Amino acid sequence: MKIAANLSLLFTELPLLERVRAARVAGFDGVEIQFPYEVPAIRLAEELQRAGLPLVLMNMPAGDLMSGGAGLACVPARQAEFDAALQEALTYAAMLRPLKVNVLAGRLVTGASPQKAWMCLADNLRKAAEAFAVLNIGVLCEAINPLDMPGFLLNTPQQMLDLLVAVEHPNLALQLDLYHMARQGLDLPAVIRQLAGHIGHVQFADCPGRGEPGSGQLDFTAALQTLEEVGYQGWLGAEYRPSGTGHLGWLECWRRN
Repeated sequence: MKIAANLSLLFTELPLLERVRAARVAGFDGVEIQFPYEVPAIRLAEELQRAGLPLVLMNMPAGDLMSGGAGLACVPARQAEFDAALQEALTYAAMLRPLKVNVLAGRLVTGASPQKAWMCLADNLRKAAEAFAVLNIGVLCEAINPLDMPGFLLNTPQQMLDLLVAVEHPNLALQLDLYHMARQGLDLPAVIRQLAGHIGHVQFADCPGRGEPGSGQLDFTAALQTLEEVGYQGWLGAEYRPSGTGHLGWLECWRRN
């Protein structure tokens, strides 16, 4: 499986555009960026081409989610903002052609109806999946642990599967973040088997701490073996917070295996 560097968390001592080359030098096969919109798409496209790396994944704009707000995708009152974010992402993606775009579900607004939030999310995911299908770009949605992000609407593997049924669109798949599952104490091989056939992208960080592999207690060997067993052939996204300058030691080891 190919490994992508998440440039929102790795090489942050450099400006975003310079992180692309840093990922190439470090030996990554591609890159992913949570929210790349701070740089012009043409500039990022040029850097990616120069480095010979694909943009594997980016997120749709998520409003105020990362600053503690509810975000956009599951908030009926923010439909116009979601539609504008979708258009921004489509315009950006039309130039960069990422392999996948992730739509963050967002938080349940205090006092809001969980059922209405769920229906809003399903409708918006269906809309995004249809729009990005025109560009041949897959759409993803992920579960995030409620300890790190309280109130997040989507937490468990079963909720992700239920969402796929609700959306019912062939261009929607699941983004599996091993850290977010481990943070909830879930058995990773069991989760992978539960989601088999529906995983469109995998991200990882060790747990606890969300550092590089080897900094915590997560059994990556078992997780990677199970991904291989269920036939997953997609990318692995390194979305962790480095604990120090020697944080890339795991990469050579994974290459050998």
